[in-house]
Amino acid sequence: MEAITTSGQAHLAPANSLRGEWSRFFAFLKRPTLPDGAAPMQQSSFIAVGRMLVLDLIIMVVLLGAAFGVMALGVNIPKTAISGMDMTPQLAFAAIVFAPVAEEIAFRSWLSGRPGHVLFIILALVALAIVGASGAASAQQVNPVTGGIALVVFLAGLVGLWVLRGRDAMGWFQKLFPLFFWFSAMAFAGIHLLNFSVENMATILPLVLPQFVIGLVLGYLRVNYGLWSNIMLHMLHNAAFITLVAVAGSAGA
Repeated sequence: MEAITTSGQAHLAPANSLRGEWSRFFAFLKRPTLPDGAAPMQQSSFIAVGRMLVLDLIIMVVLLGAAFGVMALGVNIPKTAISGMDMTPQLAFAAIVFAPVAEEIAFRSWLSGRPGHVLFIILALVALAIVGASGAASAQQVNPVTGGIALVVFLAGLVGLWVLRGRDAMGWFQKLFPLFFWFSAMAFAGIHLLNFSVENMATILPLVLPQFVIGLVLGYLRVNYGLWSNIMLHMLHNAAFITLVAVAGSAGA
């Protein structure tokens, strides 16, 4: 079932059941469409996050089962960078709170297609590139002048975000939205390849399949329910993973 927004952009009507939300998600994957604006934060939005969390956990269990099956056949799966780290409160906080907020802003905040969001992420990336280039050129020490320029660029992004607040999604972005949606999920999965210290990255592409799948779920929530919803699900997802690691560690101790 579809509803029509004021500008003519069609999007799926809100679901009223667990099965309905999942059907809405898979229909969205078949035809990713960017509505004019996300649904306001309300009780049904929180319910949608819960429903998608259930789907996310089911998918993760299936993927973990497949990984254990592969290991049972004698295939060696590379460990992640955090596998040998002690799960300290600081690390848990970074994984459950900081990482979801930072990653959702970087990979999905701009999926709204609104001018302020797109401008902010572009200028934030430019500022990051300036800092990175300066550090690489001077033995990891950022030049104060270059750092100041990067700060000005970043602040300009914040100003643009404020000035352009409330603007609807840009028409050209809505037309190209399917490309942006799939790109964000692939980029999110690709960045997690850095978790593995393996020379041939192509051989470990299947290992970031979970990140690709959760990227699709998070993108769906972002454009249909708002940025807060995908951040919340990302936090819950990471919290479940951290809990599993902690339980496994205590059991093996």
